[in-house]
Amino acid sequence: MTFSAEPLLGKIIWNDLITEDIDAARRFYGELFGWSFEPERMRDDRPYVVARSGRVLVAGIVEVARHSGSASYSRWLPYASVDDVDAAVARAIAGGGRVVVPARQVGIGRIAVVVDAEGAVIGLARSRIGDPDDSTTASAPGRVVWTELLANDPDAASRFYANVIGYVPHIIERHGGPYTLLAYGGVNRAGIFRNPSEQAVPTWLTSFGVEDPAAAAARVEALGGKVILPPSPQLRGGAMALIEDPTGALLILQKIGS
Repeated sequence: MTFSAEPLLGKIIWNDLITEDIDAARRFYGELFGWSFEPERMRDDRPYVVARSGRVLVAGIVEVARHSGSASYSRWLPYASVDDVDAAVARAIAGGGRVVVPARQVGIGRIAVVVDAEGAVIGLARSRIGDPDDSTTASAPGRVVWTELLANDPDAASRFYANVIGYVPHIIERHGGPYTLLAYGGVNRAGIFRNPSEQAVPTWLTSFGVEDPAAAAARVEALGGKVILPPSPQLRGGAMALIEDPTGALLILQKIGS
């Protein structure tokens, strides 16, 4: 892996899977994407493993205690690169958000986790070693290829993230309606689309590259996961599927190059 000399502001530079069953998660993603895992370590007194796709670090997996009731706390958590974590947290609070994890120093630098005004959770990070450069994180099977926000009010969400992270939003037309791209320095780094259902909770969705979304989705249930929306011509031309891993975390399988 190679890293930029200067921070790639606005880029999603890391993803953590927050899960209630780290062993089930390792089995699922290892089989689905062919990930390997570094030896388990502890972070904040919790088990934590780092996943690799080939030689590239892809994500961290951290275990949280299982809570009573039916709600799952498992989720994918993206971290956006910002110039000043503490200042970004202050802007998030001023914009109607709240803090889940206060700004703190970790091995790679300074991080925080905030909830936006609609309830979607995102991490903020300033790396001390530089951000993974765009060649290192180029689209490939088993790697993160895109990150997008499912929002009840895309316009309000655009304003929130423009203020907190510095994104410049611009709207394009896609099959299914308007789609907001979030750019920084002229590079598209994330997207926002309108929540199609009042029952769906606003959330950030992480997309992982696959060669064949239909074939990958067919393996999901055999591995203990669930297919929420299978590939179809109406869903971005069959280029993606929305699935849930065995611990309840949502993610997207996206065809490479689409």
